Amino acid sequence: MSLDYNKNNKTLARNLRKSLTKQERHLWYDFLAKYEIRFQRQKMIDDFITDFYCHKAKLVIEIDGSQHYTDKGSKRDEFRTKILEGYDLSVIRFTNYQIDTNFQGVCEYIDFVVKNALMKRDEED
Repeated sequence: MSLDYNKNNKTLARNLRKSLTKQERHLWYDFLAKYEIRFQRQKMIDDFITDFYCHKAKLVIEIDGSQHYTDKGSKRDEFRTKILEGYDLSVIRFTNYQIDTNFQGVCEYIDFVVKNALMKRDEED
């Protein structure tokens, strides 16, 4: 299934790639950029720009700062997740705090999720 995206978000996605948060930068440069399975940064899907996306594993990774823990932010995230799941994608979320205090655990969990997704996909084929 092809992923639709809003072409109006191209400039914003490009700018977000250039101005990663400290935690996004850490996860990208210290893990995902060198990961054996390709990830993309600030991937446009539907009307959203995801933090990280892995096509092979059909996985979206979101890094959540404090704005995600308001009522409005939580509802927006819930809505966004439902839309992304409609594309047969899985969404995992980490807090900035988790990246800062348990980086190794975050990386191990991402590796686990990716490898499980790929195993499932192979079994289905």
